[in-house]
Amino acid sequence: MTFLKHLYGDLKAHLLVLSLYSSKVFSENFSYTACRQLSQMFLAIPFFHSSEYVIAVNIHGRSNVTLKSLLISKAYLLAMVCSLLEYFAEIVLFPGLKEIWWISNSGLAMVVIGEIIRKTAILTAGRSFTHLIKVYHEEDHKLVTHGIYRYIRHPGYSGFLIWSVGTQIMLCNPISTIAFAIIVWHFFYKRIPYEEFFLRQFFGSEYEEYAQLVPSGVPFVK
Repeated sequence: MTFLKHLYGDLKAHLLVLSLYSSKVFSENFSYTACRQLSQMFLAIPFFHSSEYVIAVNIHGRSNVTLKSLLISKAYLLAMVCSLLEYFAEIVLFPGLKEIWWISNSGLAMVVIGEIIRKTAILTAGRSFTHLIKVYHEEDHKLVTHGIYRYIRHPGYSGFLIWSVGTQIMLCNPISTIAFAIIVWHFFYKRIPYEEFFLRQFFGSEYEEYAQLVPSGVPFVK
């Protein structure tokens, strides 16, 4: 009987030590993983939106730019909140999922590449770039076909698609990665034909020829 008591006591002590060790390791991993990935996320988002606004002000003037240039809507905020909820749920339930660093780093690379493509598009187009689709032809609205526009018709949209999906790959969020890809792609799938309807009216055969030679930059959108 005494032997069983000692055995039970030793087993209980070992389990306690193992539990404390596992808790410490998890806490350290959680701290490092969450701090790194969330800091990247919370740097990427403010930079993206604030730079959109600053560039728009520099190009069009403060009086011609509204807060819509920040590109923040209720649907967008809801999507970001859902992605964070997924992140915190998965890092508690499946911490190993968040530590596949080659996936996370690939997402970070996509965020940087998407940002560069979009900002290059805005700066190349200059006054011809607006956040709202133009339905009337203005004098300073020119058809831009040089620079990055030689290779992609809508590099701004292409850059945003890469950036937005990249934010979720960076967090190793499988559900939000798929959701963001589908939702953002569908948005541009509808927007590009609508925008190009007016571009064809503004620039006629010049735009028609350009559209036949240069891809849209968004997969499966002609």
